[in-house]
Amino acid sequence: MSRKYILALGLSLLFASSSAYAQEDAEIINVPAEIDTIEVTRDTTATDTTEVPMSYAQKRGMISRDAVKKVFIPKGQWMAGGQIAWNQWDNDNLNYLVVKDINFEGYTFSVGPYLGYFFANNMAAGVRFSYYRNFINLGELDLNLGDDFNIGLKDLYYLQHNYETTAFMRSYLPLGDSKIFGLFGEVQLNYTYSEGRNSTGQGETYTGVYGSTNTMELGLAGGMAVFLTDYLAAEVMLNVGGFHFKWGEQNTNNIETGSKNSSGANFRINLFSIKFGVTYYL
Repeated sequence: MSRKYILALGLSLLFASSSAYAQEDAEIINVPAEIDTIEVTRDTTATDTTEVPMSYAQKRGMISRDAVKKVFIPKGQWMAGGQIAWNQWDNDNLNYLVVKDINFEGYTFSVGPYLGYFFANNMAAGVRFSYYRNFINLGELDLNLGDDFNIGLKDLYYLQHNYETTAFMRSYLPLGDSKIFGLFGEVQLNYTYSEGRNSTGQGETYTGVYGSTNTMELGLAGGMAVFLTDYLAAEVMLNVGGFHFKWGEQNTNNIETGSKNSSGANFRINLFSIKFGVTYYL
């Protein structure tokens, strides 16, 4: 071989080797670059496709109950009204079954004005003031249950005054599409001060007791309103229960003193608490 041929062959082999090494280096360098690109692409894809959990409020907002709140009494109106009641008894020498010789007189009187304002549609807040007076004068009463069992009462006197203040919040609900008939529920915070005295006997057998009682009560009531005109409605309301706390003092013959405390809860419908009234809406 000539030197030229050997030199050409050597350069060819050297160039081929360099090209091979260069190609391998390029492949080695490109692999990490491809891996980096894949990682970036995965992170971006994961971020874009992650679902954010919906909040409770959002889920509630998606539910449509097609409920339309109907306005029975609009916001901005005033309400004013009250209840009044009077009952009187007068019995002279009355006999009823085993009760004989009844001589009895008495009366009950109550009055309760109130005022309220509608701070929202169908929602009102207000205050009520009430006064109650009970009087009983029992001259004589005989309970005859047989020859061996007779009970007689004489000269029994009882008088009581109640002063009551109530803050209330009331919500109305119309009956269907009616603008005349509506139901209402009421939450009441009540304070009552009561004072009274009772006595039995006369002269040396006389015994007199004076007492006062304070009562705090958180209660519920329900009722119905019937509009007689555009501005005047008749109402009936019934207490359905609540929580109460009472404390008071007692004095007997201006000598003996005593005190009392009680608390409890009652959620039974009390038919004796039914009240009738008239309300004027301004």
